[in-house]
Amino acid sequence: IDIRIMNIVSRAQWGAAAPKQKEKLKSTAQRVIIHHTALPSCKGLAECKGRILSIQRGHMTDRGFDDIGYNFLIGGDGTVFEGRGWGVVGAHTKGKNHDSVGIAFMGNFNNETPSKEAILSVKQLLQSGLSQGFLSKEFRVLGHRDLGETECPGEKLYAVLPQLKGST
Repeated sequence: IDIRIMNIVSRAQWGAAAPKQKEKLKSTAQRVIIHHTALPSCKGLAECKGRILSIQRGHMTDRGFDDIGYNFLIGGDGTVFEGRGWGVVGAHTKGKNHDSVGIAFMGNFNNETPSKEAILSVKQLLQSGLSQGFLSKEFRVLGHRDLGETECPGEKLYAVLPQLKGST
């Protein structure tokens, strides 16, 4: 078992704008919904920071969300970025946000394959959420397409979803 300490890049570290408001989940999340950003992939803080700021601006300005829609975002090198974080209702899957956590892999996975580092980071993030009581022991991992009319999270990422729940 790899018990590398999860290094999560905080909102302050990537320069997040303050949320207009925050709604707490009423209980542990039952589902983890996987997305992709459908934008070019990026690695590390320096490269991903601008991309995340632009996603947050788009979500808040163009879509009228209270904050970036996702709870977490994952860079191509496995860097985990805090979006809304644990225990907060996201805005990632219409009508399905009150019992779930939304995790977006940064990149377009219709043709690109998610990196081993990104997959490992998500497994560790889920283990961490489980041990901290944010995820239900019976949580399910779903792709955005399982719950809506979309290609998201892309063919190649959708194919690896079963691996995400496996033990690390």
